[in-house]
Amino acid sequence: MTDLPVIAVAGAAGRMGQMLIHVIRDSGQARLGGLLVRPGHDWAGRDPGEAMGGSALGIVASDDPARALAGADAVIDFTSPDSSLEFAALAAERGFVHVIGTTGFSESQLAGLQDHAQRAVMIRAGNMSLGVNLLAGLVQRVAAALDEDFDIEVIEAHHNRKVDAPSGTALMLGEAAAKGRGVPLAEVSDRARDGHTGARRRGDIGFAVVRGGDIVGEHDVMFAGKGERLVLSHVATDRAIFARGALRAALWGLGRPPGEYDMTDVLGL
Repeated sequence: MTDLPVIAVAGAAGRMGQMLIHVIRDSGQARLGGLLVRPGHDWAGRDPGEAMGGSALGIVASDDPARALAGADAVIDFTSPDSSLEFAALAAERGFVHVIGTTGFSESQLAGLQDHAQRAVMIRAGNMSLGVNLLAGLVQRVAAALDEDFDIEVIEAHHNRKVDAPSGTALMLGEAAAKGRGVPLAEVSDRARDGHTGARRRGDIGFAVVRGGDIVGEHDVMFAGKGERLVLSHVATDRAIFARGALRAALWGLGRPPGEYDMTDVLGL
């Protein structure tokens, strides 16, 4: 048991953080390491197991990244872009595997992550599930097969507490479609429609966003042509799929050379 890799969780008090605690603890493949919470959180200095209303985990949560992530072989991080950049710097300094499920990065923040990935294993994905990554592969193939007579729309739905839009998964699917067509997504992305927008521009990849209730995650990629539509879909009903994927990524990254990887690497796709 003591030989198992130690996995720390950043953002331990969040929805995904709590799910990761359960998945890692019950996996039999890793030991739960440090649990990091945001500064001033009421879990700081407490055992999160008791804070969640269950049995003690034997670990005290901390709001100090240097302390919480000390001794970890890997850190799984579903937090915020600024926090993920801070943890990436620590990973580059200490050499632990950094699994990033955070979304909403700016271009400059992505450049900062790439710099840190030169000195540590970084696995970053807009979605950690097997199904979504298979869907992205299908989207790329279909986009390559169909010409611009087929309009592409990415429609996504999430719970009402999600703060970024479009979702990281939607953008990942848009990137897959753009790659299939051999164009940069930035040149064909249509992410804002309001008022008198005029006709749809040929070749654009559109995004539509729904926020409501407790929707875990739903993504459709529609190829709309004359007289027919092809829709590729993924529906998530349990956040555990993302936690299991993130744990798989963390274990896969152990012993790999420094660099930036994604779930297609982890899954051999």
